[in-house]
Amino acid sequence: MLLPETLSFLTDLDVHNDRTWFEESRPRYEAARADFMVFADALRQGLTPLVPQLAEQATRDLLFRIYRDVRFSKNKAPYKPHFSAYFSRAGKKAVDAGYYLHIKPGQSHLSVGMWEPQGALMKAVRQEIDYSFDELQGLLQKPSFRKAFGELKGETLRTLPQGYTADNPAIGLLKHKSFLFSHPLPDTMLHQKDAVKKILALAREAAPVVAFFNRAMDDSPA
Repeated sequence: MLLPETLSFLTDLDVHNDRTWFEESRPRYEAARADFMVFADALRQGLTPLVPQLAEQATRDLLFRIYRDVRFSKNKAPYKPHFSAYFSRAGKKAVDAGYYLHIKPGQSHLSVGMWEPQGALMKAVRQEIDYSFDELQGLLQKPSFRKAFGELKGETLRTLPQGYTADNPAIGLLKHKSFLFSHPLPDTMLHQKDAVKKILALAREAAPVVAFFNRAMDDSPA
């Protein structure tokens, strides 16, 4: 479970997103980050049966920094008003499909799948979707998966992907730029003692979909 103080810190950070307030509130930040670290570590350990490589990864290396890179952004707020971590075969910066945990009051979620594969990897993913569309549809249309994660959302191409026609049965999926499915995590659930257990149940439900996209990656020449 996450302590209420952790989410209240993030709520206040969203309102007072400046360096002076942050430095004055650093003890609160350190306590909130430590709480999130414990939560993420429990999740990492629970995910190890699905992603054995996590056994060799340090939890601190799976967490994203709270500091924003504002060099090329119109939004100059220096901090992210959320905590997040990515669990995959090769760490948080990997292109592998995996499990993304996002903690922000009222907007927390677990997302699974693959974020914006590029070049040869995207070509391989689309090829896997095209060749194994019936298999993927079976995974995505499974009632328990649909109940947990719903439909694929996100940005799509305005035109057809190269090499595919509009009458392709999989064209709706093939036009997507990312392949992520999300389940909201209510604040009240995150404060419950079995919060990690519930998130792990969601992860197990999504594991075949994650495996599908990692298979596509493994077949990529990139």
